[in-house]
Amino acid sequence: MHSMDVLTDEITSFLEGHGFELTRQTRSSFDTIAVRMPDGSHDRFILPLEITSGSEEEAAETSERALACIESIRESEGEYPLIITQDRWHRQRKMMQERLLAHLEVFSQAYARNCELRKIDKATAREFLMENHSYGHAACRHCYGLFLKRYTGHAAGTLAPGTLVAVATFSNARKWLKSGKTISSYEWTRYASLPDLRLSGGMGKMLKGFIRDVQPDDIMTYADLEWSAGDVYRTLGFEPEGTKEAVMFTVTEDWERIPVRKAEAASERAQLYFRNFGSSKFRLKLTPW
Repeated sequence: MHSMDVLTDEITSFLEGHGFELTRQTRSSFDTIAVRMPDGSHDRFILPLEITSGSEEEAAETSERALACIESIRESEGEYPLIITQDRWHRQRKMMQERLLAHLEVFSQAYARNCELRKIDKATAREFLMENHSYGHAACRHCYGLFLKRYTGHAAGTLAPGTLVAVATFSNARKWLKSGKTISSYEWTRYASLPDLRLSGGMGKMLKGFIRDVQPDDIMTYADLEWSAGDVYRTLGFEPEGTKEAVMFTVTEDWERIPVRKAEAASERAQLYFRNFGSSKFRLKLTPW
């Protein structure tokens, strides 16, 4: 059996165990999974990506083929596929499974209007992000949390009031002179919610709170193309502003990703390589310049 089939088999078995109907299809030489949504309206595509490249060149070639497959699915299905890489599946399996189910409409529902926005300390933000964000925490200056107050609406939940359900972090200001004005620009470095919770309006409430408190001139952020095309930022008023280059990683025996530049500095030898798909950059201008 091809190693790619092993990852696909594991994901297929997990979904069938939750009652989903699915088929396996080959798209651009990749094994994909078409999952019938619970309401029967359409199929949602999953792209499992095994990490088998033994060189940077091979990883780059695989990444390019995967990008072509993603674009093919976007054109034919009208939405971004769910990408599940082997390292995420092994290293963060519970989170990946919960996020996968949430994308397939199996989730608890909460609304940001029923949550309280609070500033939180870096230790609290770090702990939540390490548990619930694919890249863990990042350097930041401003940290916010949403805490559940109550449930309303059609979808019941099991979380207790007071539960921290989402975290957003922002950088310190970077200042430069533009058209005679000193512009304070901040980066939105992380956002994560509990993986099995659909939190409607969460990102918008976090963003409004940060703008109210800090009064930035602009905010920039990145959408990791391994997860989405960044459409949510467009709905929040951000404008696309170029791309960030793909990153080449070494992958350790325990499925940890280390950027090649850091692995080389540490004289680490890698047997496997993975190149991600880069990021789309977005900016929200709040002061004309």
